Amino acid sequence: MPTPTRRKGRPKAFYSKEETAPVQSLDRALIVLETLADNSGLTLTEVSEKLDQSPATIYRVLNTLAARGIVESDPQTQAWHIGPMAFRLGSAFLRRSSVVDRSRPVMRHLMEVTGETANLGIEKDGFVMFVSQVETHESIRAFFPPGTLSPMHASGIGKALLSRYSNEKLDRFLKDRQFESFTSKTLCDAEAIRIEMQVIRSYGFAVDDEERNPGMRCVAAPILNYYDEPVAGISVSGPTHRLSPDKITDIGKIVSLAAQDLSKGLGAPDS
Repeated sequence: MPTPTRRKGRPKAFYSKEETAPVQSLDRALIVLETLADNSGLTLTEVSEKLDQSPATIYRVLNTLAARGIVESDPQTQAWHIGPMAFRLGSAFLRRSSVVDRSRPVMRHLMEVTGETANLGIEKDGFVMFVSQVETHESIRAFFPPGTLSPMHASGIGKALLSRYSNEKLDRFLKDRQFESFTSKTLCDAEAIRIEMQVIRSYGFAVDDEERNPGMRCVAAPILNYYDEPVAGISVSGPTHRLSPDKITDIGKIVSLAAQDLSKGLGAPDS
């Protein structure tokens, strides 16, 4: 049985500018909603003053939103807050905000800009698990099939994720753990790893400088969710003769910006 065609409902090309212009009352309501979201409770007077609108106009907007549960008022303080329906609407966004799906075009762009393989990884039981990759066209390249695990302390993505751990979570990770050495450059000392995390956070990106595999480098940055928590990491990796030390800073900035764009798409707060 053929799948019925879904009507897209797009406006026709001959519609006038007036018909495609924003609905003023709806736009005003959304501005009110954004204002409440950016503040921890505002009175009617405070909202009207912030938006330079009459209290009567703002009151009608607030009452309309309140009727739908999108905002609510505290009867004791008379302050207005975001309501439970706003959370429900936001949850619909979260259901479609898969980091893997969202990362694919960003990873393709990273590969094209840097000429190196782009990777996406998540934390899995104390390891980095690679979940997606866009390979470079170069004959010599890094290759991590989906499902590949790599130790956090010897991985660019792993170190990027660790750099965003809270002090308490990092302490738990480092406590009584034996870190395997893969090359002469692998960081195996807990205090050295802790210091490295501070450096990574200040730069905004991490570097695996032949710490897992000789002759290979990786530059990575963390992807954050709407709780400002690290949920994944994105990186580019390749041989040291192409990812030379003089290129690391520039590539690090590119990878960091890509991670910031993905984090913004997941609702992460502005840094």
